[in-house]
Amino acid sequence: QVQLVESGGGLVQAGGSLRLSCAASGRTFSNYAMGWFRQAPGKEREFVAAITWTTYYADSVKGRFTISRDNAKNTVYLQMNSLKSEDTAIYYCAAGRYFLYSANAHDYDSWGQGTQVTVSS
Repeated sequence: QVQLVESGGGLVQAGGSLRLSCAASGRTFSNYAMGWFRQAPGKEREFVAAITWTTYYADSVKGRFTISRDNAKNTVYLQMNSLKSEDTAIYYCAAGRYFLYSANAHDYDSWGQGTQVTVSS
């Protein structure tokens, strides 16, 4: 198990930017994939982005969001630009079971508490 703590959420106007951070502890950080998911009110949790040696994105955020990781700091980031009202959700970071890409939440075995992102139009 990995302990994950997100930060960086908040309220922003449409077109603005936010950067989320997720600090990990408890397992060798470089040994597993990291992902970001989000859940809007009344909707199911959905994949946003993931990172191994490369990066993967949901079509809805491609070109606007950037995931990155700093293995020296045991931290993964999600830079969100050109935010839209439909990006409003609770954002969760997650640690994968292995160093393999997956957009399936069941392939992640540790989750942060979530951070609220609200985009006003």
